[in-house]
Amino acid sequence: MVNKPVNVIVVTDGDMVAKKTVETAARNIGARCISASAGNPTVLNGEELVKLIKKAAHDPVVVMLDDKGYHGQGRGESALAYIAGHPDINILGALAVASNTVETEGAHVDISVDCNGNLIDGPVDKLGRVNDFKEQTINGDTVEVLDDLKLPVVIGIGDVGKMDGADDYAFGAPLTTKALREILKRSGYDGARCN
Repeated sequence: MVNKPVNVIVVTDGDMVAKKTVETAARNIGARCISASAGNPTVLNGEELVKLIKKAAHDPVVVMLDDKGYHGQGRGESALAYIAGHPDINILGALAVASNTVETEGAHVDISVDCNGNLIDGPVDKLGRVNDFKEQTINGDTVEVLDDLKLPVVIGIGDVGKMDGADDYAFGAPLTTKALREILKRSGYDGARCN
């Protein structure tokens, strides 16, 4: 019997606020969150993360990856590339988190969730606002590899759990939850557990 690949959503942030926010949002959509994937930067490598993903009780599984501002391919991006290339993993999409990192190539997004919970065309900044410079890519420290991976869906968002309190996990992480739901919707995921 051949096991089906595990459906995964990746989030390009992993600090402690992001961890609590992503855990909350994953619960809200009926997903499993690999809490051990949190870290600033990511502590576990791709192989270790795949083992944890495959042990999850059900999918979709949400994984956090973080480069901690490293220019070029850091720990988070290396782990993401490994996961994306693994035959036992099916990445449904990515939540591309904006940061103040400068001089990065950034990543193209299909759509973004702004700080007011609106779906907008194009990228947002760290505060979840429409990018004033009309750039076509979202800037962040763990997003540069996303274009190369050609994922089915990439949703942009400001700094998860923050954005002037609009995404606070204490209030249910509404913006991150909306973004994860949008990834599920756009990816065509048909899991019965997601609400």
